[in-house]
Amino acid sequence: NALLKTAADPSGTEVLGTLNNCANGRTPWGTYLTCEENWNGYFATPTNGAGQPADVRQGQVRYGISSTGFGYRWHTVDPRFDADVNPNEPHRFGWVVEIDPFAPASKPVKRTALGRVKHENAELVVAANGKVVVYMGDDERNEYIYKFVSSGSFDRSNPTSAANRRLLESGTLYVARFDAGTTTGDGMGTGVWIPLAFDSNGLTAANGFANQAEVLIKCRQAADRVGATMMDRPEWISANPKKAGEVYVTLTNNNRRGGTTSNAVDGSTSAGSARPPVDEANPRANNVWGHIVRWNEAGGDATALTFDWDIFVLAGQPSVTDARAPSANITLDNLFNSPDGLAFDGFGRLWIQTDGSYSNAGDYANMGNNQMLAADPVSKEIRRFLRDLLKIKWND
Repeated sequence: NALLKTAADPSGTEVLGTLNNCANGRTPWGTYLTCEENWNGYFATPTNGAGQPADVRQGQVRYGISSTGFGYRWHTVDPRFDADVNPNEPHRFGWVVEIDPFAPASKPVKRTALGRVKHENAELVVAANGKVVVYMGDDERNEYIYKFVSSGSFDRSNPTSAANRRLLESGTLYVARFDAGTTTGDGMGTGVWIPLAFDSNGLTAANGFANQAEVLIKCRQAADRVGATMMDRPEWISANPKKAGEVYVTLTNNNRRGGTTSNAVDGSTSAGSARPPVDEANPRANNVWGHIVRWNEAGGDATALTFDWDIFVLAGQPSVTDARAPSANITLDNLFNSPDGLAFDGFGRLWIQTDGSYSNAGDYANMGNNQMLAADPVSKEIRRFLRDLLKIKWND
């Protein structure tokens, strides 16, 4: 695509490297998925995009590319990271990357069909009908939850076949809308997976999407356009191996909610600047402690287009009884904040890692250091497993 072409790569087909790799995913054909998160800070726009076309600058702002980046100053020694000079180079990052650990000489592949965001992890499941489904969160405040459904089907009789290894090349990318249920404030509702498909739901040339490639490159703007639900910083996603179609997501925290400015349909909202109102799935204006949401796909089918959802846990302090109050499964014995890492084991236990404040003061009193907890998906009981041994920083 033209938006992937640079002076160093006029074909737009081969990028040098992968940046700021966060969490993981595994495929049943034996490869590893690594996710490019917070890659924007390696780039800088020293002139704030002066002279760039409006749509190019809009995209840079929407993905958080600033005049100084994270302060790494790569752009001062390699013009590839100067987005004023090479405005297309940032389009080549923000992808899920597939790596074959059993073929060390092979080239990793950026799986563009899964969309360009700040990926936290990629949870892959094979649906009952053989379709491969990948769930993903965009790790930033007021961003979205996505899933990809492959066009082809997994051949269980020959897991490592060439055809299986190409399943992530083609399919449909969806973004989630979480709707309220019939009872306000019960932390439950229904949801819809909205396809991010060119020439549908306003994803047209007239609205800045020339083709499907641009929908994927401008994934955040596409999600804005179709009216998906902005979430409280979606991080890890994990599917329950003991219950088909049940999926959990950590919503780590968010201090930019409670206003009236939600996602602009023109995609102009800058990264992290929106202040959407509270909603049923994100009920706190200042969510300093975070929460976990789960959903059950219709009929237990991972490829379904609708789902039911509920809040599995609202972290926080049991002493708080106002609108910020935690859920009933939080007690003095399992206090935590900022759930981040999330994974099921083979017994169906849900493991939760935290990545938040260990100040043990104010809102965070008695929470200890960052920790790991185990949860029962059926009873919602949560117990601390590891805490206070180390001050752990799991990831950024």
